[in-house]
Amino acid sequence: MPLPLSDYEFVSRAPVVPVMVIEHLDHAVPMAEALVAGGLTTLEITLRTDCALDAIKAISAALPDADVGAGTVCNREQFTAACEAGARFIVSPGSSAALFKASRESGVPLLPGAVTASEVMAARDAGFPVIKFFPAESSGGAAAIKSFQGPFADTLFLPTGGIGLSNLSEYLALDNVAAVGGSWVLPSSAVRAGQWAEVSKLAGEAVITANAITSQQIV
Repeated sequence: MPLPLSDYEFVSRAPVVPVMVIEHLDHAVPMAEALVAGGLTTLEITLRTDCALDAIKAISAALPDADVGAGTVCNREQFTAACEAGARFIVSPGSSAALFKASRESGVPLLPGAVTASEVMAARDAGFPVIKFFPAESSGGAAAIKSFQGPFADTLFLPTGGIGLSNLSEYLALDNVAAVGGSWVLPSSAVRAGQWAEVSKLAGEAVITANAITSQQIV
């Protein structure tokens, strides 16, 4: 059975889903705490490093109120391992029948990746209402996502790739964008130096920008 849209409410609880590439396990919890302190409570830990699964376990234990998920999940084995580590949602740069099946069987929400109309249709036909649009900027950016509002009115997107504070408003102004994924709130220099206050500041700036966009839309 397809997962209902209500199972994806975590995506829109914060305007930005930080894409966390954790090189050192001892960075995991303070990095997550800094993001949450700045107002970003939905966290995507990518499976690009050796300590990623342990980082998911550590962050899930330390911050039970945060929505902790796994990104860069490309096969069923990674899907299962991430869930066993405590991931509450899964993000993939693409999609496959194996990932669709793993999500349906486990009940863990999957955000499959898609950038073309055919890929979006395949994900929707498989029962997935929220899609990762990646890589966003090089695939047409906000204009491309806006064009999907007509044929895919019941689909929400999480664009990721090339997004920063300078173009954040272009995406969040769209009705079919639930949130954006990004790594600009985690500059490598600040992470390497353990400058978590800087991370919190950048997270807070993203929230302020998003709130301003929401206020304008209401007016």
